[in-house]
Amino acid sequence: AYFEVCHEMKMIVDLIIEGGISKLRWSISDTAEYGDYVSGPRVIDDHVKKNMKAVLDDIQNGAFAKRFIADQDAGAPQSKKFREGEAKHPIEATGKELRKMYSWLA
Repeated sequence: AYFEVCHEMKMIVDLIIEGGISKLRWSISDTAEYGDYVSGPRVIDDHVKKNMKAVLDDIQNGAFAKRFIADQDAGAPQSKKFREGEAKHPIEATGKELRKMYSWLA
């Protein structure tokens, strides 16, 4: 899955930029298109939309900026902790091994 996402992401974005979601759907297999229609709403549901709205509210009302600035003013301890934790995530180890096999990165 990691390889597919990383390898295909640019193509997906380019297709959307070129012709929107409909161009993307036209370009993928019928199975993938069908999966988008039946599985997409199960993943991006009202709960996800509610959470995204809450994040947007934090940005718009300044709460995000206040939290970020406070962290930066304190020497970024929270940012550093997040960065270190994410660097240890298994997806990073998997990605490192897979990128060794990318002939175009050599």
